[in-house]
Amino acid sequence: MKAEKLFALSSKYLNSLDIYKSSSPQTLRAYKTDLAQAFELKELKSWNFCNNQTTIKQSHLAQISDNEAQDLLKICRNAQSRWENLSPASRNRKSACLKSFLKWLYEEGFIEKNLSHRLILTKRQKKLPRFLSVDEIVALLKSSHKDQNLHLLLLLLYGAGLRVSEACELKWSSVSFEQRALKILGKGQKERLVIAPKHVFQSLRKQEKSGDYIFGELPLCTSKAYQMVRKAGIKAQLIRPIHPHALRHSFATHLLTSGANLRTLQELLGHSSLQATEKYLHLDIHELARTLEDLHPLTQKSKD
Repeated sequence: MKAEKLFALSSKYLNSLDIYKSSSPQTLRAYKTDLAQAFELKELKSWNFCNNQTTIKQSHLAQISDNEAQDLLKICRNAQSRWENLSPASRNRKSACLKSFLKWLYEEGFIEKNLSHRLILTKRQKKLPRFLSVDEIVALLKSSHKDQNLHLLLLLLYGAGLRVSEACELKWSSVSFEQRALKILGKGQKERLVIAPKHVFQSLRKQEKSGDYIFGELPLCTSKAYQMVRKAGIKAQLIRPIHPHALRHSFATHLLTSGANLRTLQELLGHSSLQATEKYLHLDIHELARTLEDLHPLTQKSKD
């Protein structure tokens, strides 16, 4: 299959993700990189989403023949082979991009058969989300109280359970002090209302307004947010390195152990399905031990 045709189809696919699917900027960047790597298209790496589709020749968007389809499947499988040394999670994410592309080709009529089913994802063991204890969270917040931006970031991640991108891109127009609520635009441009603890809004009131976004004129860079959280963990003398998502995991875990139900947590986290929320149904061994000690019939009998 010719590189020109692969580039044209990849460009049209990425534009459809941007315009019709309203995919996040992070997803768009990742998929663009994955397709560029898989199809070895250097020009796709520098391609941007503002490109006008009229620059692509219509001849390059013609129906894919059977021979081209087999060639495309071979290219995708070769890319999977090149990704073998990556972690299972990274391999699967990149392969998911290729499967999505092949499915789109079929749905748009460029190809007669849906080849996405012929790409196999790596089976991997599910890992429990990394989360912090309540004591570690308290230590983290105490050590950051002199740094307003850092303290607010930590409160948004743990207190409101936001994704790091949601916290970084939060605008003042999305903050309601009266309702004590945050209007969040999450994955897939899905909007949700998050009710946050008063400590979050106390910190928001202290934040200096210097632009449309709570962290300034522009959104806070997510890579900088990762660095800030990592350094905060070191300063708080936590045993293991932490990342922003660990605080969101901690938010979910602590709410569940305190009695919150899955449906409520699903709404707060902005998950499209309950299955995505069920991974938080884990308790640390100390919590299980305390629960067993308090509720086991033998313990109750010994108290009588």
